[in-house]
Amino acid sequence: MTASETLARYIAATNTHDFDEVQQLLDASAVYYFGDATCAGLAAVRAYFERTWALIPDEDYGAEDITWVVDAADAAVAVYTYRWSGHIDGQTRSGSGRATNVFHRTDSGWRLVHEHLSAGSAEEAGAGSDGDDICHSDR
Repeated sequence: MTASETLARYIAATNTHDFDEVQQLLDASAVYYFGDATCAGLAAVRAYFERTWALIPDEDYGAEDITWVVDAADAAVAVYTYRWSGHIDGQTRSGSGRATNVFHRTDSGWRLVHEHLSAGSAEEAGAGSDGDDICHSDR
């Protein structure tokens, strides 16, 4: 399985809302940077996922505009726009943001070692709009 196929499988596993499916693709030392928390290790990541699924039991998560900024023999890094939707307290909600996923190859295949999610989408920041380098900041 390639890193790209592993990312697709990870997204599909996330949408099962079964962390045992997700965990098959994670490194034991995985570190996640969410907008509101940092989780290190599988127990912490599991707890965060399961709290999210309890809050949004029908959440659908997807990845768009995937760019592989590193695609080497033993390491791969993807950046993309993520989108989610679902119901919270009976109301339809949705959102999007930017994601970075870092994978490394093990004897068992590709494993996700780091995920960083941030609010807002790449198009909102103007990335790639005209091929120029661009950086937006609130500072």
